Amino acid sequence: MPSGSISGSLSSPKVDVVIDTGNPFLNLTVDGFLKIGAVAVTRSVAEDTYNILRKGNISSNDFEKTLKKLCKEGAYWGTIAGVYVGMQYGSERILGTRDWKNAMVGGAVTGALASAVSNNKADKIAIDAITGAAIATAAEFINYLT
Repeated sequence: MPSGSISGSLSSPKVDVVIDTGNPFLNLTVDGFLKIGAVAVTRSVAEDTYNILRKGNISSNDFEKTLKKLCKEGAYWGTIAGVYVGMQYGSERILGTRDWKNAMVGGAVTGALASAVSNNKADKIAIDAITGAAIATAAEFINYLT
């Protein structure tokens, strides 16, 4: 009986943005801002394109709203990523080791800051810090597995 097999590998593309500010902390922070900001803009473009196609027409008002949303989303998520990467790098430098604890600290601080900027109460800020730490730590563990 004939048999066959398929083999291959799946890997994600690696995109490196080279910006040299002369400081590794700033380099990583700016890199995170640009990469995740670009992802947020792309997501927002896809979402608004779908909504416009579903509606059937576009007006200059829709176009202006879309551009404002692109800038806002890109800046917001880029800033979140920049804070996270910067905090993770800073804790790595302070603790002197590279492990999951750095991701946990970066996630917790980023979650707390993002929540505090949104004028949330102390309980919500604590919950968002815990959530940020949990997500960052889980992502780091998954990254170790691959």
